[in-house]
Amino acid sequence: MSQLFNAADAAAILVERRIDGVQGERLPVVCRPQDLEQALAIQAAVTDQWCDRMDDSIGGWKCLLPPEDKLVIGPIYTRTIDSIPPVSLWTKTGPGGECARIEPELAFFFGCDLPPRPEPYTPEEVDAAIIRTHMALELINSRYADPVSCGFPEMLADGLVNQGLFIGPEVDSASAASASSFTIKLTCANGEVIERQGQHPNTHPRAPLYWLAEFLRSRGQGIVAGQAVITGSYAGVLEVPLNTEITINYAGLGSMQVSFTAKKAV
Repeated sequence: MSQLFNAADAAAILVERRIDGVQGERLPVVCRPQDLEQALAIQAAVTDQWCDRMDDSIGGWKCLLPPEDKLVIGPIYTRTIDSIPPVSLWTKTGPGGECARIEPELAFFFGCDLPPRPEPYTPEEVDAAIIRTHMALELINSRYADPVSCGFPEMLADGLVNQGLFIGPEVDSASAASASSFTIKLTCANGEVIERQGQHPNTHPRAPLYWLAEFLRSRGQGIVAGQAVITGSYAGVLEVPLNTEITINYAGLGSMQVSFTAKKAV
């Protein structure tokens, strides 16, 4: 790493934005990550600073099988995980007003630790550690005003636009493990209906779990019992209205009810 690079300085900027719900310019050049390792160093520093200031912990992870020359991984903090609507979140303001940005996912909960160890974890060991599976919504927000202008390392440093997670009802684990595609239908109380043909980006929804367990193990980390892991959106980012009941159906798996309210800075 460059001698000028300072992960703690970059993390301090991103943590302030997370706490206040504000977006800003790209990180200053002196602490802007130039590669994946620098991005991960900032991500780890964000976790340290956030957990220290907010008395928090890592309650889960987001991940995907890594595309070429990229890594898709980010911690989800316990205080940002909710299961009781209405869900308070940082919103997006567009031509139609404020909206919530969500991604429909499945969340895999671990019932036992997968700690660091010398030998790799097998898929069978990861499967055995999963205690249940739930419908879930990743809550989306960037700490950058213009994310499109940022390089991938900057996005990775910021946790890849995660601001939290909503946990819905439990679903059949066997059915969820093979759920590569299903229809997703959102019916809003205001009359709006959104329907998508959901497709898991890695086809096998548990495949990223196997990668995550090995990635964390190789870096002296691990998965902790009670953590929830989401492994990729079935429909990309959806923009949904605030202050209205929304029923979301995953065909063949289950349905959930949720509503969203705008979080206000203190």
